[in-house]
Amino acid sequence: MHTRLIPILLSLLVACKLYGQPTDLVKTQGIATAVHQANIGTIIFTDKDIPAADLKTTDFLRTYALTNKSNLFMTVFMGNSLTNYLHQLAPELTADELTKTGGYQFNFYVDNRLIYQSNLHPGAPYAQVKNVETLISKPLINNQREGAWWSQSAWNRFMNNGGDSELTDGPHVFRLEIRPYLNHPNLTVGELIAAGQLTLQVKRKPVIDLTKVRLTIPKPYPGFAVSTERFDTNKIKELKGNIDEDVFKHITSVIVIKNGKLLIEEYFNGNTRDSLHDVRSVGKTFASTLAGIAKQEGYLKSENQKLADFYDLKTFANDSPAKANTSLNELLTMSSAFDGDDNDNNSPGNEENMYPTPNWIKFILDLPVDPAKFKGEWHYFTAGVVLLGDILNKVVPGNLERYTDQKLFKPLGITHYQWQYTPQKVVSTAGGIRMNALDFAKYGQLYKNGGQWQGKQLIPAAWVSQTFTHHKPIPGRKDEYYGYLFWNKTYQVDGKAYETYYCSGNGGNKIFVFKDQPLVVVVTATAYNTAYAHPQVDKILEQYILPAVVR
Repeated sequence: MHTRLIPILLSLLVACKLYGQPTDLVKTQGIATAVHQANIGTIIFTDKDIPAADLKTTDFLRTYALTNKSNLFMTVFMGNSLTNYLHQLAPELTADELTKTGGYQFNFYVDNRLIYQSNLHPGAPYAQVKNVETLISKPLINNQREGAWWSQSAWNRFMNNGGDSELTDGPHVFRLEIRPYLNHPNLTVGELIAAGQLTLQVKRKPVIDLTKVRLTIPKPYPGFAVSTERFDTNKIKELKGNIDEDVFKHITSVIVIKNGKLLIEEYFNGNTRDSLHDVRSVGKTFASTLAGIAKQEGYLKSENQKLADFYDLKTFANDSPAKANTSLNELLTMSSAFDGDDNDNNSPGNEENMYPTPNWIKFILDLPVDPAKFKGEWHYFTAGVVLLGDILNKVVPGNLERYTDQKLFKPLGITHYQWQYTPQKVVSTAGGIRMNALDFAKYGQLYKNGGQWQGKQLIPAAWVSQTFTHHKPIPGRKDEYYGYLFWNKTYQVDGKAYETYYCSGNGGNKIFVFKDQPLVVVVTATAYNTAYAHPQVDKILEQYILPAVVR
């Protein structure tokens, strides 16, 4: 009896050695449906969001017409959870270590060629999801909820890293492959988890009949008379047609002011002249404006004042002379030594770490300061602008909200706006102030006028000049600079250079003030958290607006 069992046991041991995997580390949600069981290892695509429990094989797309208005969803049927797949790569690690250092690798193919490979950030999805989820049901494209999911970000990165140029109009085969990866201590990529393929009939270049495009005829607005200057109407019609066809996505308004008068005024996607636009970090620039006004009125002595003038820093963590000597100038130019960088997900001072805390100022002033790390260079630090706003709120009479209304908004004739607030009910200079597009244009024109509005000097001319200065180069961007919470770049059109200072916010929101042209341009948009949001505004400027209005 026992003798007969020996060959069987040996066979099992060999099979385990050849084919076996470590036992599961975490308990998963299992496989709940027959459709899931029948499609393990497969990625299927649908043109709408269908709950996994309701999916039928008749919903699976084999071919699909991909236009600028198309939506595309994926369902990934896995045989296990990501944590357990990662466990196969490193059986010695705990679940916590695996979820912190591992994730999904997405491979995007077009016509059998790998176009883009992305190791998704370990934070996407959350650790608990990695532990239990055996099925991914997420959008790749969802035009109604842009930027809501990590899967959409992955698709947008693919499009911005070769996908856009590869998916030319006509038939293509799109393929997506998903693997687990672990970066502990070196990058290791596991076997294929799932793959799916879809034949696309791409139709992303609409034919625009300019004879059917009607431009809006501007009407006077308080502070802006209507311009009678000529411009290339066909260029602007082409732009409007492309926005309407979603070639440029989620644009909500385009305003052009020339020589102080309203030249172009167009609204999109259900917006009107009265719509309030959430322009995100465009609102940071208002902190610079108010600092200049407060300095002129003596509430700030100088932009060289130090944090020690405003806070008892010994009551906060990581007290140091370097922190005490941080200047307002460094906050205005995003060049302080605070250990905060919004472009670094692992930075302790990243803005996403600040928002959940009950006291943003304590969060900021508790941060370490490391002069050797940043060496006085520019790094995007939202929390520093929040700190500047708090300082202004301390020194101006009343509070910053009332002061802004009296010194800036009322003189500009801006009466309808909405602030966001910190947990301490101070207006948030992190961004998010809402107003209509023409009022944002007033703000840009105020700077174009050197700080004057209707004969009154609202911002000191010297402060505008200091603001529009190349204080800091932007690392990694050729010929781009930072002023006092204004960005700076130069567009090239037909061999000519057009330098502009501008405010910029998530989603593609911009207020451009051109240096050597009598132009202020406002673009508002809701393409939040997308890779294409800012590049598409660059195209709008370079290919349509500047060629149309500059003569």
